Amino acid sequence: MKTRLTRLIAPTSLCSRCRYRLFSQPSFSRLFSSTSHILADEPSEPSPQAASPPTTLSALSKSFTSYKPPSPEPSSSAHDNSDLDDLNSLVPGPSSSSSDLAQAPARTPEPHHLHIYAHKHNTHITLTTPQRQSLISVSTGNLNFRKAQRGTYDAAYQLGKYVMERIQQQGLLKQIESLEVILRDFGPGREALTKVLLGSEGRALRAKVVRVADSTRLKFGGTRSKKPRRLG
Repeated sequence: MKTRLTRLIAPTSLCSRCRYRLFSQPSFSRLFSSTSHILADEPSEPSPQAASPPTTLSALSKSFTSYKPPSPEPSSSAHDNSDLDDLNSLVPGPSSSSSDLAQAPARTPEPHHLHIYAHKHNTHITLTTPQRQSLISVSTGNLNFRKAQRGTYDAAYQLGKYVMERIQQQGLLKQIESLEVILRDFGPGREALTKVLLGSEGRALRAKVVRVADSTRLKFGGTRSKKPRRLG
């Protein structure tokens, strides 16, 4: 005869509805349990459900080591990579003969330099080679201008004419393939030398100018400036 195991619960710990459900009908399952009740004399049968997950670290490690990913199945319609192969053939490799195409562009030769330093007291002109070697270096003092006359517009203009004539006399026009004009400061000689280069005196040299630069010094902080001159 099969005996059912019941759990004794004090009636005072349950409400009236739960007490009616428990004691009015026989219960075939464990109270407060989601698993089915198995009698002691009934043989246990293996459930058709899946195996329970591993609960220990060793079991987990064994399950991971024994896992083998499924091998990819060959697709019936293979992809045609002929287009990619054609594109890859266009890219030059390290051993390709088309490496000449990747060479850097030819660097332009360094030009001659015409330095014009025009401050308020004097004007200096220096013509140098691409290797920074001086060819002509003169100032208004070389034209017999003295004291305050060296800082005038007329003295700078005559100095520019003198330099142009000297370049032609020494045959330097054949050596000068390109010329860079470098201006510095804002004295009266700056405008005077600009007029010479744009006029008839600098016609032969003007065609070889490839660059005009300004190298005026800018002071960021620095020493204290001179006090401004006050007249009257």
